[in-house]
Amino acid sequence: MMFCYGIIRKMAIILALAAVSSFAAAQIFTPPETKTVAPPGLEGVGIDQRLNEQVPMNLTFKDEQGKTVQLGDYFHRGRPVILNLVYFECPMLCTEVLNGLTSALKVIRFVPGKEFEIVTLSIDPRETPQLATNKKEMYLKKLGNPDAGKGWHFLTGEHTQIAALASAVGWKYRYDPKLDQFVHAAGIILVTPEGKIAQYYYGVEYSAKDMRLGIVEASQNKIGSLADEVLLYCYHYDPRTGHYGATVMNIVRLGGIVTVIVMGGLFAVLFRKEKHDQGIGTGRA
Repeated sequence: MMFCYGIIRKMAIILALAAVSSFAAAQIFTPPETKTVAPPGLEGVGIDQRLNEQVPMNLTFKDEQGKTVQLGDYFHRGRPVILNLVYFECPMLCTEVLNGLTSALKVIRFVPGKEFEIVTLSIDPRETPQLATNKKEMYLKKLGNPDAGKGWHFLTGEHTQIAALASAVGWKYRYDPKLDQFVHAAGIILVTPEGKIAQYYYGVEYSAKDMRLGIVEASQNKIGSLADEVLLYCYHYDPRTGHYGATVMNIVRLGGIVTVIVMGGLFAVLFRKEKHDQGIGTGRA
């Protein structure tokens, strides 16, 4: 009876080890699933990444003073542009996007207008420069840096111009007349000084580390210090997730293999101990 119990125990341990090994191998060698399915009612809404695509610089909008400006007016040598599409009377998501951006800006220690620019465009063609002014004043106060107003631009515009920019950057949204709201995704876009789409950041909270590294990278390292360049070397940008991932994560993944090996060694020790114990028990009998 004891012999049968020992066999069952050994088989259970082997099966457990096989399961752990299979899981670890799947984590190490299986590529992440990137296909997403939109929830019901949100079909056609989202963000299609168009890395390295050109943003149309000749699109025209209105700035906070009601002056007609071109998008290209905000692109300067060595200064990337953070672009985010919201609308100023949005009841929910847009506020969280702007709050998340503001929180990240407080940490990165780069100043809009010096190291980079920010263009916040309303997707609602009914909104006015006065609404843009009010929103700008609100977020400059939250940011706590009045000088940032020189580099953070809140724009409004006509539907054709807004739609053209949204299409160029892969930002898909639609208007719901029943709710009188715009259905859209949450995120911001980083564009190089030459107008090429560099990176996407998703959600409503943005890693200050990712954003700082992104700005340095998009500006072709013209902003970064030696420490920034070292960080860029150690990290890479993953366009599938909108995050920087450590290149050395490969080492961490290899740790899964090491874990399996260590567990195998521990089980071998248990087998030997069990065999030794059974030998002692048989001798006593």
